[in-house]
Amino acid sequence: MRIVSFILAIVAAAALYFWVIERENTVAYIDKIRSDPAYITTTPAPNNATGSTLKDDAEIIGVVALRSIAREIDSAVILRGQTQAFRQVNVRSETSSTVLSPPLRKGTFVEKDQILCQLAAGARSSAVSEAHARLAEAKARKVEAESRIPEKQARVAEAKARLEEALVKLKIATSLSEGGFASDTRLKNAQAVNAAAQAALEAARSGVIGAKSGIESAAASIESAAAAITAAEIEFERLVIDAPFAGLLESDTAELGSLLQQGSLCATIIQLNPIKLIAYAPETEVNRIAIGAPAKAELAAGGGTVNGVVTFLSRSSDPETRTFLVEIEVPNSNLEIRDGQTAEIIISAAGAQAHLLPSSALTLNQEGQIGLRTLSASNKVSFIPVTVMRDTTQGVWLTGLPDEVNVIVVGQEFVTAGVTVIPTYTEQTK
Repeated sequence: MRIVSFILAIVAAAALYFWVIERENTVAYIDKIRSDPAYITTTPAPNNATGSTLKDDAEIIGVVALRSIAREIDSAVILRGQTQAFRQVNVRSETSSTVLSPPLRKGTFVEKDQILCQLAAGARSSAVSEAHARLAEAKARKVEAESRIPEKQARVAEAKARLEEALVKLKIATSLSEGGFASDTRLKNAQAVNAAAQAALEAARSGVIGAKSGIESAAASIESAAAAITAAEIEFERLVIDAPFAGLLESDTAELGSLLQQGSLCATIIQLNPIKLIAYAPETEVNRIAIGAPAKAELAAGGGTVNGVVTFLSRSSDPETRTFLVEIEVPNSNLEIRDGQTAEIIISAAGAQAHLLPSSALTLNQEGQIGLRTLSASNKVSFIPVTVMRDTTQGVWLTGLPDEVNVIVVGQEFVTAGVTVIPTYTEQTK
């Protein structure tokens, strides 16, 4: 079979040479053969009384053809990208203090909530105790203010009784004064007593309002003290800087004895399990990618093959490259995959029927369309435009053809659509 392929390659090379390099001489030679009477014979047609003439078979061009049957292939989307840590965080201090813990070295694997940096407490313990004391004081004042309410309410009731008594005496004094049985001095005295009773009632009522205000003030003091306790405890908790998730340290933690200010870096931690593959899909391929589609990637430098699933597909393109971000999640339990490795990514897409044919069979028609010259059942040549789906070392996968087709693989440049040829068929070896 290799000898046949070798011979076909030589024939194809010779045909291309005469058709491309010596095209004018070849065309002139063909025209000369067609116009030479020696190549035309007149023979009576079988069962035909008219005796019309036919061209001899020697005038018909011979070609090599291949019977091809379409096959189902996975029309994968091939992208080039790189690995990226699932998460990377710079863990920073939220307060100012001195580091008490010895440093953890970069490359160390840490678990979630493991202590990275322990800071000195300083006066923060006293601040918590003070806040608790203020809370107790505020609660005591509230109890005291609540205990005064019954007393103030009793004084209001007493003031009301005295006012009622003063009103009765004023009414009596007014009646006696109008009848001439009481002096004006007695009337004025009754009016003064009535005014004093009203003033006492208002004062008693103000006392009740004041007592209630004392309760509200004490309640506000309680809330303030409770907030101060929460703030002091949060500040105390900030003295322990722990890992937000399990991962690897990309830097040493802060050195023992160093002073961390608010916002100072304690450590950098990355999560590599799972790890992400990121790539950018062009506009022509993005509609063939779906969330949840299986994908695999070949890592550079002998990193091996990994499998994952598409977890993100951007809806917005990069304004400069007009490409769309694709993210693939890949398990990495043994942490062998590193951040930033180059990867050749293959994303599964819907399958399609295609023909695997040698790339040398492709040709162009007069309109510049790429396609194949095919044969009908009567050996008449036709041109069919095709689409190159994938290029491989075994040949090219083409779509746009019928499920079964006879393709001219040698001599296609010497014939045009509508011409009848003599085909020699070769086997499909791939």
